[in-house]
Amino acid sequence: MNILVQPHAQGGACLWQVSLDQHCVSFRSEEEARQFVAKLEARLRAPHKLPDLPAYRQAS
Repeated sequence: MNILVQPHAQGGACLWQVSLDQHCVSFRSEEEARQFVAKLEARLRAPHKLPDLPAYRQAS
């Protein structure tokens, strides 16, 4: 995933935009945008446990 933080002028206000590939999210400040990116990257790097396949099949 490509993540890009950049300023974006909208209606006379300067917002900050985080682009996640083709999806954009706007923030009021650069700090808010960078905090969002930091949390997103931490969640992406976090270990993810997949369900045990045999137990998952028995539950259905």
